[in-house]
Amino acid sequence: MPTRKGPPGPVAAWASLRERVEGCRACPRLVRWREGLADQGKLRGGGPHWGRPVMGFGDPDAELVLIGLAPAAQGANRTGRVFTGDRSARFLVSALYQEGFANQPVSESRTDGLRYRGTYLSLAVRCVPPDNRPASREVHRCRPFMVEELSLLPRARVLLPLGRVAYDQVRWAVEELYGCSGRFPSFSHGLRHPLGPEAPVVWASYHPSPRNVQTGLLSEEAFRAVLRALKQDLLGSYPTRGAPE
Repeated sequence: MPTRKGPPGPVAAWASLRERVEGCRACPRLVRWREGLADQGKLRGGGPHWGRPVMGFGDPDAELVLIGLAPAAQGANRTGRVFTGDRSARFLVSALYQEGFANQPVSESRTDGLRYRGTYLSLAVRCVPPDNRPASREVHRCRPFMVEELSLLPRARVLLPLGRVAYDQVRWAVEELYGCSGRFPSFSHGLRHPLGPEAPVVWASYHPSPRNVQTGLLSEEAFRAVLRALKQDLLGSYPTRGAPE
């Protein structure tokens, strides 16, 4: 698979996107929920809480882009950084570190020194939703932020949505970004779907939520198997036959 051309998006474009993401108040239900959680956290002595929409985080030269669902109440809505400070973050970042995509196995705060290697983490929805269930209209309103973020990552060669909602949003995004139309396979863990020349390969994984991990739907080994397999796409050596072990 040839390396996609072009530098990452300009600093001004990233700054503009961040300003619009973090200042968004388009979904009244989500605004009330995220700010209420932050206020409760402060009242309980938990220190400052972010309580705003969350921008993606990672390497602007990324070839691998992971797309999560939304900020977690005790994760990004508290810390202000995607996949930081909760159990999902501990699962995800540990696996990324062990497979060489991060410089450390922990993600606890915005000042902890975490850096991703050729990797960027994005979100389908930028505000924490009640019960981790955004309404369809909220997902739709938020999609342009994800599309714009991906447009600023022109070297992306693999997209890895985490969970069905993120997978469905990637399906919409790739048509707009890369002109890729046609039938997508149904979501499944370990799915691999090439989009065509000069476009990324889409993989899929279950989301590393505490529920999925505790019920055994997703294990660390199963997630790392997907990371190991997609590395072959990043190296341009994915076999024409076979699947992740």
